[in-house]
Amino acid sequence: MSLRDRLIDPRSPDRQPRRAAYALPTLFTAANVFLGFYALLEMFQGAIQMAAEPGAASLHFKFAAMAIVAAVFFDGLDGRIARMTNTVSDFGREMDSLADVITFGIAPAALAFTWGVYFVPHVDFITIEQLRRAGYFLSFLFLLCGAARLARFNIQKNPVPKNPGRPDRKYFVGLPIPAAAGVLASIVYAADGVALNLWIFSVAWLVLVGLLAFLMVSTWRYPSFKDLSLLRPRSPLVFVLVGSLIYLIWNFSQPVVLGMTACYVGSGILIRAGGLVRRRIRPTPPREPEHQVG
Repeated sequence: MSLRDRLIDPRSPDRQPRRAAYALPTLFTAANVFLGFYALLEMFQGAIQMAAEPGAASLHFKFAAMAIVAAVFFDGLDGRIARMTNTVSDFGREMDSLADVITFGIAPAALAFTWGVYFVPHVDFITIEQLRRAGYFLSFLFLLCGAARLARFNIQKNPVPKNPGRPDRKYFVGLPIPAAAGVLASIVYAADGVALNLWIFSVAWLVLVGLLAFLMVSTWRYPSFKDLSLLRPRSPLVFVLVGSLIYLIWNFSQPVVLGMTACYVGSGILIRAGGLVRRRIRPTPPREPEHQVG
């Protein structure tokens, strides 16, 4: 008997799951919210201690980044568990979106500003105030685009990406907000939480924040991986791949997590660029004029 069959309420005529079964994916969503809240608290403590003890401050920024990265995995699990247990509901969908705004919108936007902009001591070609204003704007833009990406995902039933792929594959239209937040958090984690103090790095950081904001509201195609059954492996190769990935993350978490997030974000850019190149090499043939019948 499968897990979905075990959770069915025997008194339900249409074989609906038990009410308690709906709490299972909600627990993962609650963990997602907690990690976002914890990341915000760590950022506050890091900003307070930056003037007194920079070493301790970097540890707080690192913990904040680790919380956001861990929340990415919880966010992927709650939806998959809801589909496995047949407990997908409108309440769970809205709860998940609100949790994503906190954990993958507010928390990484605050981290982007505090870690990448606020502690830069001086700038050569502009003033510190101008750099911080740019940081305010782009951090807010990241949050706004992430919220718009979630709202678009909730209202669109069958969105079509600007560069549609194979019909038997599932795709996200635009960069998912957990992936965008994961990129920012993985960079902070790879840097051990040491805040940026050179203006050139801060400017590059803000350019990345703006790029991620654009990718979230774009209609570029990103793989969804929803058609993969990783929880029920079908071949020994899947066991080897999953086991190797767990080993690499456990022992080399910083470069591996950064590489995974960077590759996923870059995949949408490469897919879009490949589509443009293919259209230039093989242009769409002109449509034949329609003959009017008199």
